[in-house]
Amino acid sequence: MHESGPNFGKWVAGTRTKWVTLGVWVLVALVLNLAWPAVGEYENNNAPNLREDVPSVVAEALADKEFPGNAGVPALIVWHKQSGLSDDDLGQLQALSADLEASPIPYQQFVVPFHQLPLQALRAELSEDQSTLVMPVFFEEDRDTELLEEGMSELQTRTESLMGADPFQTAINSEDQLSARVTGPVGISIDATGLFADADVSLMIATVLLVLILLLLIYRSPILALIPLVGVGFAYMVTSPILGMMAKEGWITVDSQAIAIMTVLLFGAGTDYCLFLISRFRQLLWHEPDKRKALFRAITTSSGAIAMSGFTVVLSLFALLLAQYGAYQRFAVPFSLSILIMFIASLTLVPAILAIIGRGSFYPFIPRTQDMEASRAKKKGKPVPAPRKEKESWIGRLVITKPWTVVLVALVLLGGLATFSSQIKFTYDLLSSFPEDVPSREGFKLIGEQFSEGELAPVRVMVDSDGKSLDLADRLASLEYVDVVSEPQTGAVNNRIISYEIELAMNPYSMEAMQHIPDLKAVAAASLEVAGVANPDEAVWISGQTAMQYDTELAGEHDARLIIPVVIGLITILLLVYLRSIVATVYLIATVILSYFSALGLGWIIIHHGLGADAIQGAIPLYSFVFLVALGEDYNIFMISSIWQKRKQMPLLQAIKEGVGETSSVITSAGLILAGTFAVLATLPIQVLVQFGIITAIGVMLDTFIVRPFLVPAITTLLGKWAFWPGKPLLVVEDKPTSGLKSEL
Repeated sequence: MHESGPNFGKWVAGTRTKWVTLGVWVLVALVLNLAWPAVGEYENNNAPNLREDVPSVVAEALADKEFPGNAGVPALIVWHKQSGLSDDDLGQLQALSADLEASPIPYQQFVVPFHQLPLQALRAELSEDQSTLVMPVFFEEDRDTELLEEGMSELQTRTESLMGADPFQTAINSEDQLSARVTGPVGISIDATGLFADADVSLMIATVLLVLILLLLIYRSPILALIPLVGVGFAYMVTSPILGMMAKEGWITVDSQAIAIMTVLLFGAGTDYCLFLISRFRQLLWHEPDKRKALFRAITTSSGAIAMSGFTVVLSLFALLLAQYGAYQRFAVPFSLSILIMFIASLTLVPAILAIIGRGSFYPFIPRTQDMEASRAKKKGKPVPAPRKEKESWIGRLVITKPWTVVLVALVLLGGLATFSSQIKFTYDLLSSFPEDVPSREGFKLIGEQFSEGELAPVRVMVDSDGKSLDLADRLASLEYVDVVSEPQTGAVNNRIISYEIELAMNPYSMEAMQHIPDLKAVAAASLEVAGVANPDEAVWISGQTAMQYDTELAGEHDARLIIPVVIGLITILLLVYLRSIVATVYLIATVILSYFSALGLGWIIIHHGLGADAIQGAIPLYSFVFLVALGEDYNIFMISSIWQKRKQMPLLQAIKEGVGETSSVITSAGLILAGTFAVLATLPIQVLVQFGIITAIGVMLDTFIVRPFLVPAITTLLGKWAFWPGKPLLVVEDKPTSGLKSEL
């Protein structure tokens, strides 16, 4: 295990270099923000998540080519009145339809011509109780959500002008007033973007306030509370334009969700890195009269662990580049780059600030040596205070006196929670993660109640018939999970391509619907085989949102199988290089993986039994794994590095006891802050972020209060010198051969 060189502190926090360091950061932040755009200016919330060779994407391209009349992204406007739509209401909708056809709104491609239908024919399109009508408006393909929102905003304005009221703001359960809600792909996209856009600002404010309050409560120093925030602020100001430039050049794609979580990660993990250094600096100031020497030593003894922790997180997050699924891949660069810049700031900018402010950083509870306190008391004519006593860590004593008890209790507790992770159910339905009062979800609910849920997102089954007669329509209609099968259509370019549009008899976004995609393909292939078509499996294509979600599930499973072992492998290599111990590396990795499954289990208990959710979003296990394994290892690294250093000067049991005690308070405070920042996500109105925030916060707390202080040092105690195998650290004081653990101390 290596420590940074003794001159590093002088390079970044010396008498003159501290001002140079601060100046460089200010200059870099200023130049980058003037030269390059902020990352938020190049958000792309419509970037595809699936690759072009994925079956549903191939099928979508084929549908666009062969059936261009059906091209376009639909906005389903759901009109509803509890007492039923009157002829006057229908007349107003016909007037709106005529207006849209005569003068299309921005990016409109097609509107169903209600104005051309006789009133009686239009009434036949109403729901059975005459309360609901769906008006599809199709928009141009591949338009950004902002442009779609522009078009829908214009539609809302025209509607209000024609009707003299705004039905989009009318309560959905109104008895005598017409209400309107936009759902379908356009409505869902607009609402998702709006929720994340609102989340950006509220998340930033909430995170800053939370970190500031926790730092004030823990350290009771207003200056100290601001130092990590300054470090994080500079890191963000440097990261944002770099990412903005990369997004502008097309090197990366960033979305609102990535920026929101990146903000949390910066404040949580960034504050932790700052506290690792600050706490060590404060410890040394109690014994070292020269603040410069104390700071240099703090940098020397903590920078190795900080750098190791940072690299662990950076490489783990960078592994997301291996993902097939676009949303995972888009996280890799923003997350890893922000952490890289943050831990550089914690090793350069923060030491420079500490060097400038000195002991005043901890005002009003300034750490001084006993001689300094005595001299200060004499100058003020006050009695000399009693020598400061170091508090003994009861946790440190417990883990070395009762290691078996600690290990067994921790394993039973964590293992018990981990068993609940096997009960988790997953969903890939974005709509279900919206609050219930979001327009697209309200509209979808009305469609499901008044018509068929399958109408919201039909599934298109296409086959190459090779000119042969098929019984596919009858086969599809006979399936119990199919509600409606359309008349077959013939391809515009290749007349052998036959298309059937089907409406499922269930929520097309549900896991149940997704699992029928392979069945539909098998049914179509069987029909082709009976007709004598060669290679029937290669002549079937299925498009639609349900098919895309099925491919999303497959991509997610592939990414988990690939990325999880890669992350474990990367962290294993880093730990081996840093600790030079195979044994320690194995149990450090194993304990963090155990705490991950425990977090999933406890998270499921809270989310399912406490909050009433039927399932969690399918992306969360992989997100949580990457974050928890990387961030959880941070705390282990910081504590174990303290034990490793002390082992060179004292018996192992004493080193464990003092190492746990020395790092206990800082890791506890760091863990509370990191968990708190992730818990802020649980206050947002988006279920995927709520669930991710809950599980990640739980995992951090388990690492902070069980794995790091109890389980890891207790295992180290039980293994003794074997914890270092095959390394052999240089010992100044050898352990005494005794029959009992207590006699070691």
